[in-house]
Amino acid sequence: MADFTSNVPRHRGHHVKRGTEFLVYFSIIFVLAIPFAAVGWVLDVFQKQTLMLHGPLARAWAEADRITPLIFSA
Repeated sequence: MADFTSNVPRHRGHHVKRGTEFLVYFSIIFVLAIPFAAVGWVLDVFQKQTLMLHGPLARAWAEADRITPLIFSA
């Protein structure tokens, strides 16, 4: 039986190597999501009466980060 208590493998975090194709799709989706995220952000600002929200670029980035892996999982 192996003893793994003394030499525990080190994890380097949650870094995922993404290829060129992934970055191309991510960039396209990000650019296309910016106008929709901006409109959603403006509506949220008027509804909630605050600027303490994620901005349009952060929203577009999150949307692209959510959609792009779905394309590659299919």
